[in-house]
Amino acid sequence: MSVRRVVPDIQSEAMEESRDFYGQLGFETVMDLGWVMTLASPANPTAQVMFMSRDESAPVVPDMSVEVDDVDAVHAVMLDRGAEIVHPLRDEEWGVRRFFVRDPNGRVVNVLTHR
Repeated sequence: MSVRRVVPDIQSEAMEESRDFYGQLGFETVMDLGWVMTLASPANPTAQVMFMSRDESAPVVPDMSVEVDDVDAVHAVMLDRGAEIVHPLRDEEWGVRRFFVRDPNGRVVNVLTHR
């Protein structure tokens, strides 16, 4: 298992203002589904920040997203360790396979693989 990127997820009701603010820091919009928006550095595309007004299919907005090469393997490890699965492993219509797990600090982590 390897980590491809880690992205902070910020719950926001100020999506346009966030786009403008982080644009001044050099970020550009790379994805915008209305309820979720990802901004990335053009010079370093894995340097990203995500803003979410809600989550389309999950009960909570996660605190961070971790993209891995094998989400099924990570899910199996988390189950074996007895971690709290907040949102079940599933394929989402926007092209990711993911689940949410709570870390020891109470933070919700969105673990995903792009399909």
